[in-house]
Amino acid sequence: MEVWVANQDGETLTELYKPLQDSLIKKCIKIIDFEKKQDSQSSALLKSVWSKVFPKPRRSWLPTGCLKLLEVLHGALPKMSLIASDFSYLPDVKILGERAPLVSTKKDGSSTDYGSYLDAKGDADIFFPTEFWLLERIDHYCSGWKKLQKDDSSKEGKKRRTIILDTSSFMEEFGLPSRTRTKDGYNPLLDDFKNTKFYLSVPTHNTS
Repeated sequence: MEVWVANQDGETLTELYKPLQDSLIKKCIKIIDFEKKQDSQSSALLKSVWSKVFPKPRRSWLPTGCLKLLEVLHGALPKMSLIASDFSYLPDVKILGERAPLVSTKKDGSSTDYGSYLDAKGDADIFFPTEFWLLERIDHYCSGWKKLQKDDSSKEGKKRRTIILDTSSFMEEFGLPSRTRTKDGYNPLLDDFKNTKFYLSVPTHNTS
């Protein structure tokens, strides 16, 4: 099932559940399911036990916007180098579901978090966390490297070399943290942004 948002009376927003038909949602589900099939039997057994103890939420938020963006980028710039950064997790999320967003607004210096994105109504920020392993899979898929079984895509694509780094590791490698360290030892480049990561992706020029 997929969720549509309807504005029935001009003020109240409601969710409508419809049969799955969105092509981007279908692709995201295929990518996630394909990766799950690659797990070993022991890992699958462990996940099965774990899921019984801690069942997954029924709702799942899928990065369809990310998928669409990477499709366009790889279509226009197949040999591009990509550097991306985003939140890897968000604290105190009240909305249920895998990859659920943080919906928050600030007024008079005080922040308020919502329990539903439907309550935002244009006056709040909606932050989605990025699962970087999934970003990597989507990147490989859009480049044409990781073809899904029974996928009718005809793109050749090229393999890509990718790496995921914590922000502090990225700054130590590519920044100048020695110039941002304060007298008491605090360094905003290394000590802040603990819930963010960097994703680097470059073509390897392998066509096989």
